[in-house]
Amino acid sequence: MAKLRKLTDKWYKTRLMLQNDLLRQHMPHTAVVTKQELYRMLAEYGMVYVKPSRGSRGRGVIRMERGGGAKATYRYQLGKRRRSFSNFKEAYRSLSSRIKGERYIVQQGIRLLRHKGRAFDIRHMIQRTPGGDFAVTGSLARVAAPRKIVTNGSQGGSIYATDAVLRRHTNSVGRARLHRRMDQLAQRTVQLLREHTDGIHELGMDYAIDGGLKPWILEVNTKPDAAPFTLLPDRSIVRRIVRYGRRYGRRYNLVAKKAKRGR
Repeated sequence: MAKLRKLTDKWYKTRLMLQNDLLRQHMPHTAVVTKQELYRMLAEYGMVYVKPSRGSRGRGVIRMERGGGAKATYRYQLGKRRRSFSNFKEAYRSLSSRIKGERYIVQQGIRLLRHKGRAFDIRHMIQRTPGGDFAVTGSLARVAAPRKIVTNGSQGGSIYATDAVLRRHTNSVGRARLHRRMDQLAQRTVQLLREHTDGIHELGMDYAIDGGLKPWILEVNTKPDAAPFTLLPDRSIVRRIVRYGRRYGRRYNLVAKKAKRGR
């Protein structure tokens, strides 16, 4: 079996998860960045995300877009800074100077649902229970900070109860159906990764939700941060996470330094 540290590599996790038929249906098209692959995916999807394969907390994530019209234009955003180019060659040259030869992946862009005009995604925490099985112990929505392309709390995102943002997009029946599917995907993911990797006791599952209410698996974190759960109105969620984590030796830093409580 592989060691747990291998799962810090996004491309390694992606290749494992693509082996499963259910998970594959909920994963954006992903590839290692090359000039040819980036050009092809921009032509196909119009918008992609470029991420360091071993990055975390939203650092180094770039959104890149291809404009339409008679002559395609290109632009990308890193943090709050935006760059525009008249052709792909110039755009790729600039992008290459930022990624500096490290391995990056390019991921099909999903148009996220929005809350108060800002994109959000959903984090599910799945943990090994005292009884030895796995259960989803917490869920929250992360709303991007103004003018930011990532939702992470470490990048200034705001934390909301999941249903507080979903109820603007679907009724209680639709929300229950979405939660069941996200829970199913989390259970299937932890089962698959445990077949290939030692030492998995918890995962943080990050989902994009598109306009059709389909969940897409954006990230799978093997050492998820529990601090954002302290910003939820229901304090029993973070208490349960901490209690379960303590049983398998996990200790959490529960100080949310940059994340904000949703208002």
